[in-house]
Amino acid sequence: MAAAITVMWAIPAREDPCEGRLPSPGTRFGGVVRYVGDGDGLCIGPEGRPDQWIEIRLGDYYAPELHDPGGMEAKRELERVALGRVIACRAGRRSYDRVIGYCTLANRPLGEWLRAQGGKQGGRGWQADKPADHR
Repeated sequence: MAAAITVMWAIPAREDPCEGRLPSPGTRFGGVVRYVGDGDGLCIGPEGRPDQWIEIRLGDYYAPELHDPGGMEAKRELERVALGRVIACRAGRRSYDRVIGYCTLANRPLGEWLRAQGGKQGGRGWQADKPADHR
């Protein structure tokens, strides 16, 4: 048992590569989606410059956590829909080390794209009768 605990502590958690400065609330910004961390988190910025990538938590979509049922599927769906594509966003408040972003892809809200593709919302704290940005 002690060996298992030691091994668990020896494996570092994978961190996202997004290190750009977060925009202030209300700021409009955009760029190419370079990284998808989970079903509702992504980073945009210039190719090869993670020091300028902005980490975004989608404000209009609440995916299950990666370790919860449906979490990996949600991540794959966001990758399929957005990775490598240009999105436009409006910054909301900060959430930890990222900004809540209200983003569009081809002038359509990204959360709407995901729901139209069959994306399922869920995870801890999600409530069907509240918007995703209630957190």
